[in-house]
This record gives sequence, structure tokens and C-alpha cells, in this order.
Amino acid sequence: MRLVAPAKLTLSLQVLGVRADGYHELEALAVAIDEPHDVVTIEPAPSASVRVTGPYASGVPTDASNLALRAALLADAAVAITLHKRIPHAAGLGGGSADAGAVLRALDRPDLAPQLGSDVPFCVRGGAAWMRGRGEVLEHADVPALGVVVAVPPLRCSTPAVYRAWDELGGPRGRTVEIDGLPPLRNDLEPAAERVAPGLAEFRAALETAAGRPALLAGSGSAYAVVCGRDGDGEVAARVADAVDGTVFAGRYLPC
Repeated sequence: MRLVAPAKLTLSLQVLGVRADGYHELEALAVAIDEPHDVVTIEPAPSASVRVTGPYASGVPTDASNLALRAALLADAAVAITLHKRIPHAAGLGGGSADAGAVLRALDRPDLAPQLGSDVPFCVRGGAAWMRGRGEVLEHADVPALGVVVAVPPLRCSTPAVYRAWDELGGPRGRTVEIDGLPPLRNDLEPAAERVAPGLAEFRAALETAAGRPALLAGSGSAYAVVCGRDGDGEVAARVADAVDGTVFAGRYLPC
């Protein structure tokens, strides 16, 4: 089986506090987008394994810490998995969770998603959803057709490091962005991400100047996204690609 694993783009992420179990309570609005995406190939094999190819293969583990392999092991499935990585690693775009979601869809085991991480249930489901709790509680969200330009800087953000920085900063709120057809958007992790990777603030400023519109931090970073309207905007993507040091994708929201 060959499946597409779309990136998860978090349009808004509010951190409501720290739970008794140590996790952070979230309310986030996420959408699946067609670019960037990984391609996941699954074949019968004597035992479960994973190999990684593609432009963003570097740094992706091939042991049991790989979420796609963990999905197969949890499902007790003897399959050889090949991940062609086109979603940048540690950019806040849910690449590992997207791969695990694709494996669970292929194995028809969506029930296992919550055991693999807070983002995996969304990546199994796709479309658009409000994510609550640790992120594993999903509620349907109505989102208009929209295009996005995703810009990934040559910086990476560790999600645990960003949450630690958020705690150390005293739980800051992010700036609010207003976009027609969407609720007010805010990413509370942005101040923490900019502390973990100081070059992010400069990158965002250059991106917003080139695009002529606000940029949204994707999850815990480091990628940023600009919402461009119904069909996307190739001209915006071209301007951004000329203005920033990084990789630029032009994508569209993928409904369920």
C-alpha cells in the first residue's frame, strides 16, 4: 500500500495551563494540508521495520522511537515501512504523527492512535478540527477553503524545549491574528519558540514583509504559515522564496 501523509498545520494554539499529569492543557485549531506531505509505503514482511528516504530523511530515527514503526509494532503487524520524507523534521508540521496516522489507516487500526501521541488521532482523521485536552480530544471545525504558504527556516525547535521555555517565561500569550473566515488565531508558544530559536523573530519579520500579510507559527515551530485565500497564491510563495532563507511550500487545506 502507498499512502500520502499530509502535514498538520496548527492555525491557532492556546495553552490553557499545566495539568495535574504534567501535560499542558490545549485548545488548538488544526488543518491537514496537501503540501508538504510524506509518502508512506507498506509491504508484508517477516517482521516490522522502517527505512527512511527523501529530502528530509536526515535525523529521522529508524528504531522503535520512530512513530510509524511504533504504530506497526503496537498493531502487531509484520510490515516493512518506507517513509519518503518531504515534511521537514522538528518544524511543527507533525511529520512523525502524519506517518503514524498513515500506518494506522493502512492497518485499519485507528483505535490505537491515542497511545502513540497527542497529534496522531488528528493525523488519522485529517480535515479540520479543534484539538483539546493534550490535543487528543477532537471536535469538528468548519474551515473555509484556503491556501497557505509554509516557510521553514534553517532552524529547528524541539517541542519539549519550547514547552519548558513557555513554563519558564511564566505562561505568555501569543499575539492575536485576524483572518477573514477564521476565528481569532493565537499561538501561545510563539514567545517560547523565539526564545529557543532566537532567529525565528527575524525570519517571521522577513516573511511577513515579503508576503504582505501576517504569519502564523506552526505548532511549536519552527515553520511559519501565511494564509493566502481560497486557491493559494503562487505569487506570494515566489516572493517569500526570494526573501527568506529557508524552504517554501505552497499548499491547500485538505477537507476530510
